[in-house]
Amino acid sequence: MTGSPAEHVDRGPVSLAQACQALRDGEAVVLPNPAPLTHVVTARRARTVNEAKGRPGDQSVALWAHHPDTVRALDDVWALGPDERTTARWLLVQERFTVLVPVQDGIALPDWATPAVKDGWMLLFGARWQPLRPLLDDLPLLYVSSANRTGRPPAATTADALAMFPATVAVLAVPEAGNPPPAAEATKRQATTTIRLHSDGRLELHRHGAQDRHHSDPDEYLRHLRAWCAQAVRQHGAGDAPPAASPVSAVHTGSLLGGASGGCVQSTADLGY
Repeated sequence: MTGSPAEHVDRGPVSLAQACQALRDGEAVVLPNPAPLTHVVTARRARTVNEAKGRPGDQSVALWAHHPDTVRALDDVWALGPDERTTARWLLVQERFTVLVPVQDGIALPDWATPAVKDGWMLLFGARWQPLRPLLDDLPLLYVSSANRTGRPPAATTADALAMFPATVAVLAVPEAGNPPPAAEATKRQATTTIRLHSDGRLELHRHGAQDRHHSDPDEYLRHLRAWCAQAVRQHGAGDAPPAASPVSAVHTGSLLGGASGGCVQSTADLGY
């Protein structure tokens, strides 16, 4: 398919329940993010994400580290100390960055983690936006990438995503979002900033994005970010998670490799790590 708008004339967005079912059926789905972030495309297999984007199926993609069981399973994979693990969680959950973390040398990676690892670094995304949490809690293991076809900018609106992706890729419109954002707001949206977190705690700006766009000096931005990270570690303790409400029940997960066990629960509880 060419992905031209003509292929999507009669196409509309799907509901949260339909998006959840499409993911359980092994399909790719485009999901929205809160401003100023653009949409993402996700699936239960990395190859499915890549195929939706029109690129080689074996290309590395980010692991969506949105579920506490997923992150706990990676604690022994990351080459990070307790303070650095707290920093990683804070960057992922609270600041909604995409984060590169080092993996231990010579370790046997779980099969489900390998699509996110390249040259000794694991790529992670961890946002848990409230309207998506019923879907995310039902699907603890997902892969994710910016919602764009190769060579095109990420989708900033539902209309952008519907026009860009083939009909085989469902596009979720979140009812809570109300009317589509005005064009002026859509043009301000960007993909997430990517931060590289080194084993010694050093932070590096790997890719500019939504979070750092108002900072002209990357070094100054990283100084502010380091100060925020240090405060998070002091407040929550080495190795602890960022602040959150009650943890997600493990009843849906059991084993990460087992996938989802039920349907999306229509809940608005403020769940987190």
